[in-house]
Amino acid sequence: MNIVVCVKYVPDATADRQFESDNTVDRVGVDGLLSELDEYAVEQALQLKEKAGDDTEVTALCIGPEKAVDAVRKALQMGADKGILVSDEAIAGSDYLGTSLVLAEAIKKISQEIGQSPDLVMCGMASTDASGSVVPAMLAERLDLPQVTFASVIETQGDQVRIKRDGDTATEVIGATMPLVMSVTDQTGEARYPSFKGIMAAKKKPLETWSLSDLGVDAELVGLNASWSAVEETAARPPRTAGEIVTDEDGSGATALTEFLASKKFI
Repeated sequence: MNIVVCVKYVPDATADRQFESDNTVDRVGVDGLLSELDEYAVEQALQLKEKAGDDTEVTALCIGPEKAVDAVRKALQMGADKGILVSDEAIAGSDYLGTSLVLAEAIKKISQEIGQSPDLVMCGMASTDASGSVVPAMLAERLDLPQVTFASVIETQGDQVRIKRDGDTATEVIGATMPLVMSVTDQTGEARYPSFKGIMAAKKKPLETWSLSDLGVDAELVGLNASWSAVEETAARPPRTAGEIVTDEDGSGATALTEFLASKKFI
């Protein structure tokens, strides 16, 4: 079995995140990491590998600046067999359409190298910086593959896959035949932490960097100029103000608290 896991390098949510002059997210000047929601996809891919046997290969695929190699390395440390980073300045500012195009072409190149289509293309349910949740569906369309998305439970037998998808009012059970595209939620189980052995082993695993020319993708089809959406304006978050202390000395504290909450339209 061959599994490709799409992972994303995102700005650290605890860092002071900024925007570039063109109103795109600064992904170079801030600390970044592997998107937490993509760790669940890596984990499920590794569990499928453990179930299927040693002949299963898991490839971590990422798009981003040179620093995004850290996200690929994290996937390798968790247990993925090889990593690929697609890095090209022309990709910066791409929307979901451009991102899905580059990922799809990279997966097609992987298919050529292994001599077959991957059995599974796995993604997290969303990225922690954009939360779009649409790239898996776009990938399925571009690759002409069925999709099973937002999986909370995954079961496989041979080339058959069955998932559970939890909705607001019901749980769906969906079946499909590989090859397919799958996205998983954070309900599938905790992602493993890289062990010391895994960290050391990752240093010897293959990690390639591809450009748009390697994929045969026209630079005019991606990037900010090709994006169907744009951020017109950004503003810095206002600084935090000091809180208000209500001293209840005469029993009026409850009234003061209610008035405060009402003034902030919390009640």
